[in-house]
Amino acid sequence: MTSARQPSAANGTVPRPRRKSADFAAGSRFWPGLIRGVLDHPERLELVFQPIVSLAEGVIVGYEALARFPQSPTITPDRWFAAADAIGHGAELEAQAVARCLELRSSLPPNCFLTVNVSPHLLTEPALADLLINAGDLAPLVLELTEHRAVADVRPLIALRDRLASQGILMALDDAGSGYSGLQQMTLLRPHLIKLDRALVANADRDETKLALAELLGEFAGRLDAWLLAEGIETWGEMEAFLRLRVPLGQGYLLGRPAPPWSALDPAVVTRLRTANARTQLTENVASLVETAVVEGDGVLGGQLGIRVDAHRRPVILLLPVSGRADDRTYREAPVTLRVPPSAGIAEVAQRLIARPLESRFDPVVCVDGEGQPIGLIRVERILQRLAECPGGSSSRLKYHRRSEAGRV
Repeated sequence: MTSARQPSAANGTVPRPRRKSADFAAGSRFWPGLIRGVLDHPERLELVFQPIVSLAEGVIVGYEALARFPQSPTITPDRWFAAADAIGHGAELEAQAVARCLELRSSLPPNCFLTVNVSPHLLTEPALADLLINAGDLAPLVLELTEHRAVADVRPLIALRDRLASQGILMALDDAGSGYSGLQQMTLLRPHLIKLDRALVANADRDETKLALAELLGEFAGRLDAWLLAEGIETWGEMEAFLRLRVPLGQGYLLGRPAPPWSALDPAVVTRLRTANARTQLTENVASLVETAVVEGDGVLGGQLGIRVDAHRRPVILLLPVSGRADDRTYREAPVTLRVPPSAGIAEVAQRLIARPLESRFDPVVCVDGEGQPIGLIRVERILQRLAECPGGSSSRLKYHRRSEAGRV
């Protein structure tokens, strides 16, 4: 993000000092002038775009447009839009971002959609509604409803949704699992895309409750004929957890940061994503259950499962977080008592688990390659969960029986 260029004395304009963010927080009298300046000079609102990725295929299928106000980089975009709404210009400011996205559609890469954030309570305002209604064909635009409060009367919103749907637009619901985006709102609005709240994604690989809720929302999304998107993925542990759940779409710093249009995926990320995804498809053996673990000395543990290796990089000690919190550096050490190849059958490994000493029976299993070096760890609860699933593929895992359609969600 670049800062706005300040006027120079050379052109006869005396530069104004940049106000501190505290001034804006305490002095609402500054907001009308700031908002009017952006509305009168649309170039002061910049857009960056974060890729949305098909996790099964390792390809970009869409981008989310994110607003930036470079003239005041210390003030977050959400505060700009909230201030504009408070003084009666919220729909106009959001319309400015939507209009920019409408213009950019022609330059989108093939088979990609473009999402833009709008507030449900503002969408029916003329500044936004008329812009969209008069734009003709709206594909492949996706309106992402981001407000965390309920709309008093959803009937006008639903009527507008139906009208815009006839013009090719799709709807997404942001922050599913929190605030406004509850199950009732999903039922009423019937979005095409449901984005998991970041709070459910962060450290989900270490929290079975979060994964259970994500699974519930995924099942519900499937009933609505919607796609689930895990937003804010930042670690490979989180990524692998959602791959195991068969979540079809992902977004986050791990896959790509917001950037000018249109960024591509890092080839190294694509390779690792496809490898991890292929491993999760092997449901009969433990390869599908392997989680990334940090080898001591190769990286910061940061609350993750860890492994200590010997001089030949063979695992000898498990480093197990006591609390599972990323900010807790307390670990207990346990000897490695079971090593298995990724091709080992799940039932076979379960039989070996119960033969271990009681004190280590529920410690993770180390998955190793042909040279005995660690690939990752397998939690015992993952093995038990897989065994508990119904045979013949009738598991309660997320079922997405449609293939990802190019450029659509």
